[in-house]
Amino acid sequence: MPHRLYKQLLDNNKKWVANKLNEDPEYFTRLAQGQKPPLLWIGCADSRVPANQIVGAEPGEVFVHRNIANMVVHSDMNMLSVLDYAVNVLKIQHIIVCGHYGCGGIQAAMGNSSFGIIDNWISHIKDVYRFHRPELDAIKDEKERFDQFVELNVKEQVFGLARTSIVQAAWKNNQDLIVHGWVYSVNNGIVKDLEVNINSNEQLEKTFQLDF
Repeated sequence: MPHRLYKQLLDNNKKWVANKLNEDPEYFTRLAQGQKPPLLWIGCADSRVPANQIVGAEPGEVFVHRNIANMVVHSDMNMLSVLDYAVNVLKIQHIIVCGHYGCGGIQAAMGNSSFGIIDNWISHIKDVYRFHRPELDAIKDEKERFDQFVELNVKEQVFGLARTSIVQAAWKNNQDLIVHGWVYSVNNGIVKDLEVNINSNEQLEKTFQLDF
């Protein structure tokens, strides 16, 4: 069965290429000339949350970084390298931090179970809960508390992203760059805009005071 699945993936690739060339014989020729996406997507690694499909984008239109629970960790050189390339080389105009309801990483951070090495990553998510413990503990319904935690985590990552030296330098140089926070619903496919749209330090400070 595993070998059959592997072969199916390769067969699917050939069919995809054939379909694309049938629609547009120059498709891959143009794609190979380079990329100029206007958007960086920082999302969860969950297989149900594909960045391009959610927003109806084609290859070449979204620069993507994914990890467990869409975290912006300031010591994560992978994320910082992607961010630096997106902002300073590709000159993207929008960064979307997109979480999703039902996120396993968020759910794990709500409990005390140990999952092995991933506990080190989950500790960053637990910090978000600690920051907002009074608000979250006051929510009696477990699902509602879970959903609110997902949203608060996205907001924290947006603010953390806005405070990186990379984004700070872009704003200082008057680069047109906006950071957004979204949550995706796996149940219906709809994106919720959390209305944290930050394009300057002034907006960051204003939003920070309002929401936190």
